[in-house]
Amino acid sequence: MDTISPEKRSWTMAQVKGRDTKPELIVRGLLHRLGLRFRVQRKDLPGKPDIVLPKHKTVIFVHGCFWHRHPGCKRASTPADNAGYWQAKFARTVARDAAHQIALEQLGWRVLVVWECELRDMETLAQRLVDAFHALHRPAPPAA
Repeated sequence: MDTISPEKRSWTMAQVKGRDTKPELIVRGLLHRLGLRFRVQRKDLPGKPDIVLPKHKTVIFVHGCFWHRHPGCKRASTPADNAGYWQAKFARTVARDAAHQIALEQLGWRVLVVWECELRDMETLAQRLVDAFHALHRPAPPAA
């Protein structure tokens, strides 16, 4: 049972930011320090990716573990109150994320997802990003 009024809950949910969130700003700062240049929230791309690196034909979504249901993450819990509502809402979000990823890949974009919980270990996240972008510049293995 919710302990606050529907009006207060509505106001609280309206305060949730859709862009320039703290996790997004952290990832953008990390990319900038790695020397990567990007654009933010390209509305002409499916899903309006959080970060777009046109030179690398790569988009990055910075997903919250709770809202986007990070598999195996303890932050992806389901509220006990009105569980049916939440499960349906989360299922729609996951399906929408998958559809956006498929659409972007069909347009030739590479899609990376950074989960909110990954920000707890910045060294590992930085290495993951370095590996992802350096892989684009490695020469192809010689043909056998």
